[in-house]
Amino acid sequence: MSYQVAQNGEETVVFLDGDVDLERSPSARKVLLEWVEKGQNVVVDMSEVSYIDSSGVASLVEALQASKKNNVDFYLKQVSEPALKVFKLARLEKVFNIIEG
Repeated sequence: MSYQVAQNGEETVVFLDGDVDLERSPSARKVLLEWVEKGQNVVVDMSEVSYIDSSGVASLVEALQASKKNNVDFYLKQVSEPALKVFKLARLEKVFNIIEG
């Protein structure tokens, strides 16, 4: 997994790419929590995520919880088909705010 961060005013877009798994999810967790704790609204672009496991999902859930605590918005954007299958299996597509465009 790799990631890139782009800032647009009060919104930070984090682009995740590749596998978000046990080995790589700590990096995703760190960057997501960093921006949420700075009081930034965060959009996670998941269009290039080829695989996500439970540790990756846990990192996203933790960031979502932190966003509520810090009163900022947290969205998933363009979730790839492999990642969306995992979210639907765990019924998390109803927990996260998912935007298409």
